[in-house]
Amino acid sequence: MEKALKVIQKELAEFEGHFREAVKSRVALLDRIMAYIVKRKGKQLRPMFVLLSAKLGGEINPSTYRAASLVELLHTATLVHDDVVDESMERRGFFSLNAVWKNKIAVLVGDYLLSKGLLLSLNHKDYQALQILSDAVKLMSEGELLQMEKSRKLNLDEQVYYEIIKGKTASLLASACAAGASTTFEDPTATQTMQKFGEMVGMAFQVKDDLFDYSNQNIGKPTGNDIKEKKLTLPLIYTLNNCSRELKRKLIYIIKNENTQKDKVKFVTDAVQENGGIAYATEKMLYFRNEALALLHQFPQNEVRDALEDLVRFTTDRKF
Repeated sequence: MEKALKVIQKELAEFEGHFREAVKSRVALLDRIMAYIVKRKGKQLRPMFVLLSAKLGGEINPSTYRAASLVELLHTATLVHDDVVDESMERRGFFSLNAVWKNKIAVLVGDYLLSKGLLLSLNHKDYQALQILSDAVKLMSEGELLQMEKSRKLNLDEQVYYEIIKGKTASLLASACAAGASTTFEDPTATQTMQKFGEMVGMAFQVKDDLFDYSNQNIGKPTGNDIKEKKLTLPLIYTLNNCSRELKRKLIYIIKNENTQKDKVKFVTDAVQENGGIAYATEKMLYFRNEALALLHQFPQNEVRDALEDLVRFTTDRKF
């Protein structure tokens, strides 16, 4: 990630100012909450993908910064709403918004962030970026709802899982890369290639996130959470489809009825490890990463392409 940060260090600093400006409000409570959000921002991977995708095609310009701000506003809005839906009290090692200000305010803040992002694009007539990101919001909502629908039955097909993560995670990263590329590339084919590149990175990113649920490391959010929420992720799907009938029945019973008991959750995570679920998911994650790199390598080699490759590898090698 250091290579990527070095290549866009100046642009990332400038983006910070654009983002702070984008979240400003005349309401004192909102300003306090926005300050809380800005202070606790994560790694800013998505804005970095926007900036580097744009720089791959030419000079970063004001529309690039607006695209990066739009992506970060939409991403933050979805995180705020996700924490309400998941009843999560923690985000990146800090209290979530709903933990501090309760659900009603958190939902309204998420709506505010969404509206600020949409208006930022509309006011500057950035219609292409708005189209790209609006599609992503639709796909993200569909992905989350599909996951809720399928998780009730605890009988998730691997292909349906890919459909879910393509919507709920990969669509935003795909849109980040496409939106950035659209501000500098003249050839629409290049923008489409970058969109597919972002999608593959997003798929790898989500599988990596799913693997964290079976980790003992402190990653800033509780592990074992997916099991408690009855979410069927790739390591568990593989295990359920490849273990003995007796173990499968036991695992499903735990997930349905005993998913809040620590020892039972540990039994599930141990079973996933022992039955090859972790190894299989890791293999698939690397497949998506390599697909992304193959698309990236269609562009001429330079420091920007190298920085993007560095960022891709970070998404699968990261420890948090």
